[in-house]
Amino acid sequence: MSTTTGSFIAGGLAACGAVTATHPFETIKIRLQLQGELQAKKDSPRLYKGVFHGVSVILKNEGPKGLYRGIGAAYVYQMVLNGCRLGFYEPLRKSLTTAIFKDSNVQSLGINIFSGAASGILGAAAGSPFFLVKTRLQSFSPFLPVGTQHGYKNALDGFRKINRAEGFMGLYRGVGAAMVRTGFGSSVQLPTYFFAKRRLIKHLNMQEGAALHLASSACSGFVVCCVMHPPDTIMSRMYNQTGNLYSGVFDCLFKTVKTEGLLAIYKGFFAHLARILPHTILTLSLAEQTNKFMRKFEDRLLPATVKEKL
Repeated sequence: MSTTTGSFIAGGLAACGAVTATHPFETIKIRLQLQGELQAKKDSPRLYKGVFHGVSVILKNEGPKGLYRGIGAAYVYQMVLNGCRLGFYEPLRKSLTTAIFKDSNVQSLGINIFSGAASGILGAAAGSPFFLVKTRLQSFSPFLPVGTQHGYKNALDGFRKINRAEGFMGLYRGVGAAMVRTGFGSSVQLPTYFFAKRRLIKHLNMQEGAALHLASSACSGFVVCCVMHPPDTIMSRMYNQTGNLYSGVFDCLFKTVKTEGLLAIYKGFFAHLARILPHTILTLSLAEQTNKFMRKFEDRLLPATVKEKL
């Protein structure tokens, strides 16, 4: 296997490849989540009526650039988040399994879930400022604005303005929601991926390769979306405000449900599904390939004594 550093790099590169393809759906998802914020349903205009309508409207008014707002911050965030999530998952899982069962090859669902959640939470906390800036860049539209509008020129401009107006801690606004959201997603992403992979091999006699990776990733992506979307909606709203709307995660949840109804926390679900299914498939499938590349690369560089310990 790769070293922790190698796995970190491999995971980050895989996620950047995936986000290039799925970023437009993330933009649609965020605008759908912010649409009608703290407004009763009857009083809320539907500027974006769904995934495909949202894509067509943004392309018509803002061009491809509108769909890819915040892509630079997204790349950095994905490197940090998925580098941590994919880089720390296996070392943490093996350490806990060895400590408890004295055998690192034992598969424990509880340990797998904990390892996934812990590695994801670490990544979410480290990458939160980049996700915050990305969210604010994606929500901005000079034609069909939803939610609070910020008008940053780019990610660096966003960091400067947030630091000036809200202070350093403003960059970590909503980090609690991000950790909950990513903890939920990470706790099921890798465990369900490996669970599906083992079952597909056992029951359908699938062989190691691209088809197995794609099928396992699709199963994982669907479960992740179902579990992660409600906290994802809360996180988007926490990030996009400047402290003027919500005092915290539970305040945001309470106000959203009270004003817009329970289903408001599922706004943008299908856009999220349209993003996360291909994103998960691409991330995990590419991770298999980038990890192989990193192993070959490290085999050439690392001394034999180090490789024996891996």
